[in-house]
Amino acid sequence: MIPNHPIPPARQKHLSIVVPFFNEGPGVEAFDAALQPILSALPDYQVEIVCVDDGSTDDTLERLLALATTDGRYRLLELSRNFGKEAALTAGIDAARGAAVVPMDADLQDPPAVLRQLLLSWEGGADVVLARRTDRSSDGLLKRTTAEWFYRMHNLVADIAIPQNVGDFRLMDRQVVEALKRLPERQRFMKGLFSWVGFRTEYVHYARGARAVGTTKFPGWKLWNFAIEGFTSFSTAPLRIWTYVGLVGAACTALYGAAILIRTLAFGVDVPGYASLLLAILFFGSLQLISLGLLGEYIGRIYIESKQRPVYIVRRQYGGDAARDAARPSLWRRTGSHASRWSRPFVPPVQHHAGSTQ
Repeated sequence: MIPNHPIPPARQKHLSIVVPFFNEGPGVEAFDAALQPILSALPDYQVEIVCVDDGSTDDTLERLLALATTDGRYRLLELSRNFGKEAALTAGIDAARGAAVVPMDADLQDPPAVLRQLLLSWEGGADVVLARRTDRSSDGLLKRTTAEWFYRMHNLVADIAIPQNVGDFRLMDRQVVEALKRLPERQRFMKGLFSWVGFRTEYVHYARGARAVGTTKFPGWKLWNFAIEGFTSFSTAPLRIWTYVGLVGAACTALYGAAILIRTLAFGVDVPGYASLLLAILFFGSLQLISLGLLGEYIGRIYIESKQRPVYIVRRQYGGDAARDAARPSLWRRTGSHASRWSRPFVPPVQHHAGSTQ
């Protein structure tokens, strides 16, 4: 059972901004430059910026460390390898301490200027404030079209609907974050998990701009796998659909067989059919392979979940209160019956490095 957290009359003005980074080195300073004037316009808020380096192979980590040394609001989680955006986002949300938590992308397609609108709706009593894209012209035609198809198909077959044209950019109240932290999935489709927890939701609208620096880290095949992840995470309808396909195929086969039998008995006409027989075999064989692949997706999810491996591993933490642990690697895992309970099963001795804070 998720405990109820009473909402105070005046919500604590503590904001956490969660930003995953993967090979975004050239855009780190641009992100900070765009964010600073927005934060300056929020003097009443205590702000922390939780940056998650998801195993970057460029100079992203070094640039983020430079920001953390000059601005105490930056907290940096360095993951031990590239776990993927969903895992990095989970790590940042788990580490966030604010009364309001805002995940956003580092490429500035989620404009920091929208933060004020999100906070106004939250101050008005909303538990979740979604940032909906009204203009996606910066995305290519193919991406816009496939995204629209995905939302429609997902909401048609899934138990939980995902708001259309809404990404990860949103504001969540602390009680929403605590509910998310209790979800035990290892394979995390965050858009679906955000919708699953519910809570009172409002919308703000914005025009999605072009990427400020660099290139997208989500090529077409990753988006395809991401879509499959969404379908299999929140619906068993594909399994039912193939059951119906099998029933319809069996019925059509029976009718066709009856027609051949009647024709042969009534007219004595043989029905030659090597080509049609081969076509039928190939057709139903393809259906079987597709259905086996679909079944394998679900079985694979069960296999991955049963191993109970951690969603992510934090190698080091920098900035804020984590500065004293900067030289102490840490392995994190989920324990207990709730996913929000954490422990450190193994902490090696402190490794002394020049310039490290103990």
